[in-house]
Amino acid sequence: MSTNLHQAGVKLLKQLGRHADLIMDVYLSGSVSEDGENGAAIEKLRKADILWRPEPEQELRLKRSVRALLEEALSDERNRQIDSNVGSSLASIKTLADHYKEARQNVDFGASEAYLADLNEHVYSFTEGLRYSIRVLWSRINNEFGYVGTINAKIRENELAQSQVTELLNGLEMFQFSELGEIAGDIRELRKLLVTTLQETLSDCTQELSVVQGRLLELLGRFRQIRGRTRLLKGWLLYTDLHPDYKPADHVSHKQLPTLFNRAEAILAPAAVDVHNTSYEPELLDIVSRIKAISRTSYEPVVREHDVSVSLSQSEDFAIPDNPLKLAVDGYFCSVIDTGRSQSALEYLQSNELPWDRESWLYQVICGYEGLPQEHKDYFELEPIGESDPVYTGNFIIRDVELGFA
Repeated sequence: MSTNLHQAGVKLLKQLGRHADLIMDVYLSGSVSEDGENGAAIEKLRKADILWRPEPEQELRLKRSVRALLEEALSDERNRQIDSNVGSSLASIKTLADHYKEARQNVDFGASEAYLADLNEHVYSFTEGLRYSIRVLWSRINNEFGYVGTINAKIRENELAQSQVTELLNGLEMFQFSELGEIAGDIRELRKLLVTTLQETLSDCTQELSVVQGRLLELLGRFRQIRGRTRLLKGWLLYTDLHPDYKPADHVSHKQLPTLFNRAEAILAPAAVDVHNTSYEPELLDIVSRIKAISRTSYEPVVREHDVSVSLSQSEDFAIPDNPLKLAVDGYFCSVIDTGRSQSALEYLQSNELPWDRESWLYQVICGYEGLPQEHKDYFELEPIGESDPVYTGNFIIRDVELGFA
């Protein structure tokens, strides 16, 4: 039987090569009439099932299998057919695997080899078809559906491609590798085909289909934006046709320019003061001082004609005296700033012969440091000086503190 199949295949390929010009003419034109000068060749191709007639009164066309062969070999961009019927391929693979296991159990080596060859062909045909479908999708995306001429047609082609991607992803979810692993059992050939090969291919194809889906959505958004702008332009042209005497107003004189006409970039970019830049500190302090200043303008009092006499007297000034201990701590901070080096709090207390208690002085220094604004606190660093408690672990006894620059 294999000899007869080989002879039939050779005969078919010879006919395809002998009548290549005629076949390509039919491929490009879509059909051929029997009334032409190639009547004998057309009749041979019809008998070989290369050409067929859909209905009695129609012209001859190429068989779908021959057209698919040419589309795939030529990478024809008009080829938009994607086989998303994964369920049928999966059922065929499972059936051939069962046939192979049965022939192997019956020690029928001839049948088992034939079934294994068919299973190899089905598995690799399925994986190659899946990769081919992804290649077709990528070619359509990279070409931006250039085989159609209008935006509406591109949007329809995009939606078709999205539906095909969804069907492929849904079909790939049908593969349960736990079930395929049980079918393969401990047979090395089946495990290689049903588990290793299929799992690697399906994993790669699923990731690539996810990327394809994202690119399709991005393209669809751009197509819809172009369509919206095209409709806006067509509406504007229709309006000018209906109102030929229309003249646009002077938009420069308007306070609010329409977005359609305001396409120029701003001369001055928007700016803001960087409050964290120390070089701007004098200017910022000057601005803040002016904000807080109270302008007391002289004014003449309004004299009301009433018999009630009102006498105005200036209120007495009063001030809350600062805490001397706090002032001493401020002097300690200023001393560290002036000298530029770290200094112990108790050393400063002793060197200046201040009358404060050591513990109160340390508490006030710590409170003064913690009370500083965060932007000022970042310039200083307060290090405790002491030792750990000899009895209770985790306790640190502070004997002194040292203030310095961070």
